[in-house]
Amino acid sequence: MLTELRIRDFAIIQEASLRLGAGFVVFTGETGAGKSIIIDAVEMLLGGRAEASMIRTDAAAALIEGAFQLNPANGEELQALLESEGLRDEPTALTLGREIRREGRSICRVNGRTVSLGLMRAIGELLVDVHGQSEHLSLLRVKEHLNLLDRYAQTEVLRQEFQQAFGTLLAVRRELAELRERERDAARRSEMLAFQINEIQAASLRPEEEAALTEERSRLANAEQLADLAGRAIAALDESVDESAPASDLLGQAAEVLASLAKVDSSMEQIHAETQALVEQAGDVARRLRLYRDEIEFNPKRLDEVEERIGLIRGLGRKYGGRVEAVLAHAESVRQELETITHAEQRIRELSSQEATGLQRLGDIGARLSQARREAGERLAAAVEGELADLRMAGARFGVDFQWEDEAEGAPVGERRVAFGPTGLDRAEFLVAPNPGEGLKPLVKIASGGETSRLMLGLKGVLARADRTPTLIFDEIDQGIGGRVGAVVGRKLWGLAHTHQVLCVTHLPQLAAFGDQHFRVEKQVKRGRTITMVGPMSEAERAEELASMLGSVSEANRQSAGDLLRQAAQEKGEARN
Repeated sequence: MLTELRIRDFAIIQEASLRLGAGFVVFTGETGAGKSIIIDAVEMLLGGRAEASMIRTDAAAALIEGAFQLNPANGEELQALLESEGLRDEPTALTLGREIRREGRSICRVNGRTVSLGLMRAIGELLVDVHGQSEHLSLLRVKEHLNLLDRYAQTEVLRQEFQQAFGTLLAVRRELAELRERERDAARRSEMLAFQINEIQAASLRPEEEAALTEERSRLANAEQLADLAGRAIAALDESVDESAPASDLLGQAAEVLASLAKVDSSMEQIHAETQALVEQAGDVARRLRLYRDEIEFNPKRLDEVEERIGLIRGLGRKYGGRVEAVLAHAESVRQELETITHAEQRIRELSSQEATGLQRLGDIGARLSQARREAGERLAAAVEGELADLRMAGARFGVDFQWEDEAEGAPVGERRVAFGPTGLDRAEFLVAPNPGEGLKPLVKIASGGETSRLMLGLKGVLARADRTPTLIFDEIDQGIGGRVGAVVGRKLWGLAHTHQVLCVTHLPQLAAFGDQHFRVEKQVKRGRTITMVGPMSEAERAEELASMLGSVSEANRQSAGDLLRQAAQEKGEARN
């Protein structure tokens, strides 16, 4: 539950710090005092949309922080999420923070660490559920009715099983569609793929072949120059030219002289040995150069062959991917595609069998899911009608209409083929008959006003009991409700607080009297600036506040306010006993 809420520079709230207890917490105050701003702040804390206009005038940033007390036994999903994100510090405590800056930047923090807005929102959804005036719109959206019913029916396991089977079937159908499309184009495609494979295979390509051919082409094209250069090097090393001694002879002479020198001075033996090694190296180099010169090929025909081979390799590269390795990879890919086309008929038969099995599975699961929903719909109708009777609508009726749509490609259920989607076979819509003798009509067609508000309250009260979120917030959902019904609504919200922490913004004193904790919200003007102040009230202050809500702080209204508080306390005491 939410144990502490701190707000700074948000809208017209300069500074507010609220310590919240368990049970039923009410907020009251004059219209425009800023009651709903507190709810807006909580929604921002939970990952709601943030705008710079929310920041108090002349402030650089707005800051909202909340401390939560966790119940590990009832929050496995939240604990698992915090653990997976490395945010779990204590199993029973959690802090959230949201900072909105003037330049538009928003910073989210969980246990002091910065997180993404998406993660903040995912965590917030597991902590608090806000039932605001705008939620009437969600109840009036038919597509939301099935989700609300599933939450009440607790069909999560069956629905997840259906969604998994639905996803598997979609994958099978996608592959089938691709294969059937290819099959229509198979003959032309197969011919083209076979041509590409044959062309590449006929070339007998080898990796690194082009580099070796390029080197050979260079030698063939420059054979005469290479032979001349090699001959000149050989002559310098080992042949007499113009009566000049070659380098090998001169080195030999130096070695002989150094041998004589070393006999006289032994310190020159190392130099003699090194010189003798040079003589041998010069001879070896000369021999290798002669072998190289003899192997130089003056072969114009081979040069033409090499040029043609290089042209073939580069032509294939331009067509199929550049380097030889890429061309070979393309050939393998084409071979696999051709094999797929060749075996397409067999694969289509396999997938068609899988599709039939998948449809049968969807039909089986969908029928069980639909049965669970219909049974839950009956329970929901009885529960809502009971709530409406308490809300002075004893003759009102509620129901859930279920529809199946036939479709040739649908899931088999008995003798029918039923259309389906990711949520199952059903289309569900809430129906109501506000007055005795009227037929059930779609909820979305009910006129607005106090009657609609009571219908919404009855439905929300039942659905909220199935809500596993620890903290529930109701923002002025008593709009259009009179004082007589206000006490009933207060009693019901207080009863809901046995399993949840319930926060409620209200303008009805009959409802507010049931609060376990009561905060007053008021506007004040300080130094020419309007600010909202929020603070808890004592029992005496509560009586004054309720008297004011009854019309004015008169002796008669004080007496009535005291009666409301005593009556609420008596009913709460009897309920506890």
